[in-house]
Amino acid sequence: MEVRSNNKAKHRSQKIAFGLFRLLSLCIVLILFVILGFIIYKGIGAISWEFITSSPTDGMTGGGIWPAIVGTFYLMVGSALFAFPVGVMSGIYMNEYAPKGKLVRFIRVMTNNLSGIPSIVFGLFGMALFVNYMGFGDSILAGSLTLGLLCVPLVIRTTEEALKAIPDSMREGSRALGATKLQTIWHVILPMGMPNIITGLILALGRVSGETAPILFTCAAYFLPHLPASILDQCMALPYHLYVISTSGTDMEAQLPLAYGTALVLIMIILLVNLLANALRKYFEKRVKTN
Repeated sequence: MEVRSNNKAKHRSQKIAFGLFRLLSLCIVLILFVILGFIIYKGIGAISWEFITSSPTDGMTGGGIWPAIVGTFYLMVGSALFAFPVGVMSGIYMNEYAPKGKLVRFIRVMTNNLSGIPSIVFGLFGMALFVNYMGFGDSILAGSLTLGLLCVPLVIRTTEEALKAIPDSMREGSRALGATKLQTIWHVILPMGMPNIITGLILALGRVSGETAPILFTCAAYFLPHLPASILDQCMALPYHLYVISTSGTDMEAQLPLAYGTALVLIMIILLVNLLANALRKYFEKRVKTN
């Protein structure tokens, strides 16, 4: 009888715990849908083809956000071109080449600390290094490098964890067939880890696409109705444009619907980035299974 009562108590506590976890998960999903619903309700009225494809006009109380969309795309691509090779090679070194010991632990701790630094500090560092010291000025190049630094820690950790998940038997089998360590990494390890690596990169880009502080100091223009001609030009960007029209301007009442529309477009871009991450993950998983 005592054993049976103990089992009932365990089942009861287990049901309570699972119910609590389910309730918390539903609360998180509900909060997400409330935020998305609010932004959609407020911003859908401003969305139109003209709003997406035209430049701001009338002191940013009219027109659209096309230069900000293009500038955001430039910054995302530029940061990826910097963060992806640096982050992936660093992750490969930490997992495949560096001797397991104090050095790897130190690099890992520093990487974690780097990922926890506020984005505004990256902005100040980017302004001091890329804008002033290296002479790039307020430009897409300076903004991309700054955002790339923001991405690097996440790409490093994602790459390291992706390579850790690959069994050592795959490495040993490749080496037993006569492949060098570099050939093993290039032809065996990287293709198997690429789905998770790509996912980490895309998620990092999703994060930097909404950053305001780093581009505030390095590249963002308050009002720039034309597209940049080179990587050394300034550009508009959706996060900074949203900040500007929400906090300053000549007619706040007229700008507020545009602010909600800009926020909705930014959310849609982040959603598309996440969908791209899932598509690329499935593509590389199919390639791995086929090979």
